[in-house]
Amino acid sequence: MAMDGSNAAATEELAVGCFVSIKTTLGDDFQGQVITFDRPSNILILQEGLKGGPKRNIRLLKANYINELSYLGQAEDPLDIKNCYLDLNSLRARDTQAECERIGVSVTSQAQNIFDALSKTLPVRWDKTVIVVMNEVRVSSPYLP
Repeated sequence: MAMDGSNAAATEELAVGCFVSIKTTLGDDFQGQVITFDRPSNILILQEGLKGGPKRNIRLLKANYINELSYLGQAEDPLDIKNCYLDLNSLRARDTQAECERIGVSVTSQAQNIFDALSKTLPVRWDKTVIVVMNEVRVSSPYLP
């Protein structure tokens, strides 16, 4: 079963515990097990990977960003509370790394302000002193209106 982003509402029909392969509109490609779908917020909650274990990554994905979804199979309880483990050190390290990547090196405060403003609504990253928006648009100095 495959669906495109225009039919993201069909996501709520997925049974808890089923394994899916997802491609997002932002280019991410991953597999995971459905934990739940929150209809009011339109968020699909997945456990990444096809195997459980003591360490798990949980992904919250806005269904609007699903470009392709393929059903891979069904399994039992996706979130066995007895086996849950939250690695806070790993989460803190990931957050610290993400924060460090958001700070431009050798850029003006104006460039950093533009980056910060864009990052509130779009995926952006630094490529040295150039702001790359959605991996397609490059904003270079001088940053003039």
